[in-house]
Amino acid sequence: MTTPFEDMTEIDRLVHDPSRLAITSALSACESADFLFLQRVTGLSKGNLSSHLAKLEKGGIVRIEKTGQRRPRTVVSLTEPGRAAAAEHWDRLLRLHEAARTWVPSES
Repeated sequence: MTTPFEDMTEIDRLVHDPSRLAITSALSACESADFLFLQRVTGLSKGNLSSHLAKLEKGGIVRIEKTGQRRPRTVVSLTEPGRAAAAEHWDRLLRLHEAARTWVPSES
């Protein structure tokens, strides 16, 4: 017999980290965002944001582009697989929440 809690082991750890979940959630709401915007909406320090973005980029979740010559700007966007991973992650969390909320343990 399986329980809803066994499915929790299938959660994507790359996306599930709270800081990275905040980043991917913010990016899910837009086409792209610059570094300073992401820093502001997530509350992460420059160093933490850079570190998490590097992990997400390495995992193929985000694309990072440097633009501008005089005023450099870092623009971040979700890749198509990243957008799908973020959506699947939230769907999975909602399903797990509902299953756990309504789960009744068996006596066996």
